[in-house]
Amino acid sequence: MRRNMLAAAGLLSLALTSGCALGSSGADEGSGPADSGPLKGATVTVASKNFTEQLLLCEITAERLESQGAKVKRTCGMSGSNAVRAALTSGSVDMYWEYTGTGWLALQQSGTVTDSQAMYDKVSALDKAENNVVWLPPAAANNTYAVAVKTATAKKLGVTTLSQYAALAEKDAGSAGFCGASEFFGRDDGWSGLQKAYGFSLPKDDVAELAEGPIYNAVSKGDPCAFGEVFATDGRIAALGLTVLKDDKKFFPPYNLSLNVRGAILKRYPKIETVMDPVSELLTTAELQKLNAQIDVDGKRPEEVASQWLSTNKLD
Repeated sequence: MRRNMLAAAGLLSLALTSGCALGSSGADEGSGPADSGPLKGATVTVASKNFTEQLLLCEITAERLESQGAKVKRTCGMSGSNAVRAALTSGSVDMYWEYTGTGWLALQQSGTVTDSQAMYDKVSALDKAENNVVWLPPAAANNTYAVAVKTATAKKLGVTTLSQYAALAEKDAGSAGFCGASEFFGRDDGWSGLQKAYGFSLPKDDVAELAEGPIYNAVSKGDPCAFGEVFATDGRIAALGLTVLKDDKKFFPPYNLSLNVRGAILKRYPKIETVMDPVSELLTTAELQKLNAQIDVDGKRPEEVASQWLSTNKLD
C-alpha cells in the first residue's frame, strides 16, 4: 500500500498458509489454466505486497488470468513497495496492483495532486516513458491513508478532523497518542508530511510503531494509542467502530488502484488488458472494504474470497 511489516507474524502466517504464499512457485496452484481462452499459451508472474488487500488482489488476478488460459506463477506477499516495484522493473515479475499515490513517490515526483484522474494520467505517462511500465485503467477504489479513532473517543475529545487532531496533539499530547506502521513513518506522504502539513509535532514518547494489522485493534482498545494510521478500504474500520478523521487540508494524495504490467509482457499478450478490465471496473472502495473484511474480520482465506467473488461476478 505501501506498507512494510515490523512484526507481521500473524499476517505472514496468513500468507504462508494460503495459495498466495511469499515466494510461492504458484505455477500449479488453484485450478490451473483453462483448456482454452484468449490467454492460452501465456505464461506470467503475478506479484503483490504483503498485506490483506494485496494478497487478495494477487489471487483475484491469478485466478482470473488462469480462467482465460494463462499459466500463472504467484509471488504474492513480497515485503514492501520498494521490493515489488524493483521486481517489476527488473523483469523478475510481470504485474502487480499499485496505488497512484505510491507511484507518484516512486517516480520521485514533488508537489501535491488531489485529483484522481490527473494523478493517474501523470503517473502512467511518466512510468511508461521511463520504465516501460503500463498502468492499466484505474479502479474507482481509493485506498488512501487516513487517521482513525474509536468513535466514542472522537466524541469525547471533540475531534472529527485532522486539524482538530493537530490542535489536540499540541495541547494534550498524551490524549493524541498515535500508532503507525514502519513504512508510514518513513514516507514523505506519511507521518512527517502529515505533521508538517497540519503544523504539529507529537513527542516520540506518544508515538508507537506497530505492524499494520495490529494498529486497528490498538486504536479500538485505546492501547497504546488513541489514534492510528488506517487505510480507506480496510474492512476493520466499520467492524471495530472506528471513525476516520476528515482530511480537511487534503494532505493525503489519491491512491487509486491500477494493475501495473511490464510493457514487454503486455505487448506479447495484449489481451491481458481486456481480460482484467472487468475486474478493475468492479473494484470500488466499498467493494474492497467488504472483501477485506471477509479476510480480516471473518477469517476467510484470500483464495476463498477471491474465488467466490470471481464466481459471483461471472469472471471465473
